[in-house]
Amino acid sequence: MNVKINIGKASGAVKAPPSKSAAHRLLIAAALAKGVSRISGVSLCEDVLATVDCLNALGAQITISGDVATVRGFDPRKADPRVELFARESGSTLRFLIPIALLSGKAVSFGGAGRLMERPMSLYCELCEKYNMTFKQEGGKIQVKGPFRAEELALRGDVSSQFITGLLFILPFLGGERRIRITTKLESRSYIDLTLDAMRYFGIDASWEDEFTLLVREGRYVARDAEVEGDYSAAAFIDALGAVGGEVSTLGLRADSLQGDRVYKSHLKALSEGCVEISLGDCPDLGPILFTASAACHGARFTDTARLKIKESDRAAVMAEELKKFGADIEVNENSVTVHKSELHAPTEVLCGHNDHRVVMSLAVLATRYGGVISGAEAVKKSYPDFFAHLRELNIEVNEL
Repeated sequence: MNVKINIGKASGAVKAPPSKSAAHRLLIAAALAKGVSRISGVSLCEDVLATVDCLNALGAQITISGDVATVRGFDPRKADPRVELFARESGSTLRFLIPIALLSGKAVSFGGAGRLMERPMSLYCELCEKYNMTFKQEGGKIQVKGPFRAEELALRGDVSSQFITGLLFILPFLGGERRIRITTKLESRSYIDLTLDAMRYFGIDASWEDEFTLLVREGRYVARDAEVEGDYSAAAFIDALGAVGGEVSTLGLRADSLQGDRVYKSHLKALSEGCVEISLGDCPDLGPILFTASAACHGARFTDTARLKIKESDRAAVMAEELKKFGADIEVNENSVTVHKSELHAPTEVLCGHNDHRVVMSLAVLATRYGGVISGAEAVKKSYPDFFAHLRELNIEVNEL
C-alpha cells in the first residue's frame, strides 16, 4: 500500500494505542496461569496476534472480543502442538515462546515472515547445545525439543533482552530458586523490568538480586484480570509531530510506567533545543523517530546504535537512505549515527518503508511538513494499525494510492 501525506500542521490530541510490549507479557503470564484471566485494552496489531496464535497452538485458549482477551491457561510442561507456531514478524513472540516450548519433551516447530528468521538466535542455540536440548534452524524454520534441563543460566546482556525475558517466564516451573546471571553490560533493562512486573502481578516471586543477577523462586502463575497500559513507543511518533511544527498531545500514558521508551519526551525536548548526544542503548526502538526529529531540528549524535541492524530492517542505514531524500545529511558508523544540521525540502522521490513499521511512521511524521508518498505503508499494522487514522484525527490529509 502506498500513502500520500499532504503538507499540514497536526493539531489536537489522540489516545495512545495499547502497549504491545505490555500485552505480550500479560498474555503470556495469563496463559501460564491455571484458570481464566481477562486482559483488556489489547491491540489487534500483528505482533500481538502472533503471540495469541502461538499460545493457542501450545495449549492455551485465548479468545478476543473487541479489545478484551479472555485467556484460559495451560500447563506448558504438557504442551504437544501439532502445528507450526507461526510468529509472523514478531521477534518478541519467537524469543519469548521458545523457552516455553522447551518445557515439554515434545518437538515444537516455529516459522516466521520477513526478516524474523534472520535475526540472531545464537543465545538459545548455544544454551540448547550446552544442555543437550534440540535447536535446529534451517530453511526459515526453527525446531526445538526439551525438556528444559539447564541448571545454570549465564547470558550476555548486550544482544537482546528478549532472550532474558523468555527464560524468566519458565523459571517458576523448574523448582527451587533459579538465577540468571548477566555477563556483560545490560541494554534495554526496562524491558526486563516490565517482565518482572507482569510475573509478580500473576503471583510469581521474581526480582533483581543484585545489579547483574535475576532471582525467581518456584511458584504458580495465578489467573488475574489486567489492563494493558498505553504505549510510549507508539506515542513517540505522535508527539514528534511537534518537532515538525505541529501542536499535539497524546493521552492515556501512565506517568509511573516502567516502559523505557518513556524517555522520548526528554529526548524530543533536547533535540528541539539544540544539537545533543543521545544513547539508544536502552531505547533502540526510538532510533528512527529520533533521527527524524533531529533532522527536522538541529541535528544530533546518537550512540549505541549497533543493534539497529538486527531489527525489522537495518534501521540506521535505511533511515539515512530515506531521510537523504528530504535533503538530510546522515553519517552511519558501526555504533553511532550523526545527523548533521541540513536544509530539508520535499522528498525527491517516493519514500520506501522497508517493511518496517517504525520507518514508515517516522517518514510520515516528516512528510506532514514537506509532503511525500510512502510505499509499503501497510507495515504499520505490525504495531500501530490506527496510525494513519490518528493522523487524520490530527487534521493531516492522508490518501491511499
